[in-house]
Amino acid sequence: MPTIRAATPEDIDSLVVLIDGYRQFYRQPSALEGARHFLARRFERDDAHLLIALDESDAATGFVQLFPVPSTTSLGTRWILNDLFVVPEARRNGIGSALLQAARALAVDHDVPQLMLRTQTDNVTAQSRYQALGWQRDEAFYTYLLSV
Repeated sequence: MPTIRAATPEDIDSLVVLIDGYRQFYRQPSALEGARHFLARRFERDDAHLLIALDESDAATGFVQLFPVPSTTSLGTRWILNDLFVVPEARRNGIGSALLQAARALAVDHDVPQLMLRTQTDNVTAQSRYQALGWQRDEAFYTYLLSV
């Protein structure tokens, strides 16, 4: 099983490669320096929870990133599980599930009552994993985006 731990600024070099792979999975162009800047801002602002998965040789194999958001309806805070990625060569080894379980445990530790995520409608592999781990698909709300 992988080691899952909170990422630190010392992990940026490994995380840049993971973030870039994640972005390419979602059909974005490679942007290593952009990823480095994005990550540096997260650590600088301390506005996200970032967990990294490491294999037995301490190579980074995946990450999950959560962003706290206020919730008026619950009068508390929810976390958006915004990003989850496992390098292709390490998939199907339980790393994604371990990252999801670690994210849940971190939320429990912080008294966060609810995690939310979005995934592409054609990402059926991820959807089946989420459902197997107890996530429930929201049928009550649509997501709308506005480019500005």
